[in-house]
Amino acid sequence: MSALLALLFAGGTAPAMVVIDETATVREEAPPHGSIGLSTAYRISDAVPAPRSFEFRKRALHVGAAIGIHPIDHDEIYYVLSGAGVVHSDGEEKELKAGTAAWLYKGATVGIRQTGREPLVLIIAYPNKAPAP
Repeated sequence: MSALLALLFAGGTAPAMVVIDETATVREEAPPHGSIGLSTAYRISDAVPAPRSFEFRKRALHVGAAIGIHPIDHDEIYYVLSGAGVVHSDGEEKELKAGTAAWLYKGATVGIRQTGREPLVLIIAYPNKAPAP
């Protein structure tokens, strides 16, 4: 039986894993959807060879910065690592702090803004429409 398991799991068709150091992906830029303030972007999934089925990003919204309100055509998750902010979805707003997540649904109009004295540091994840070539 162990020979069969070894055969089944050896040399599978999945690509090799990718390990990414976020410091290799960092850049300072205006946040998307309105260029409101400044942010530090960690475009982690950009370092993954194609094709990839979803995006995984870290972004630090500097004091006063925001990802502007925009429609989404996929589910999207904002997970707060540190700082505080307010997330917007279809006219409703909720406060977020470290350890909270906002699950935003396809078809909503969404955005998030930094509040407080420290940057709002987020993980943002969402599927690609089609895997990148």
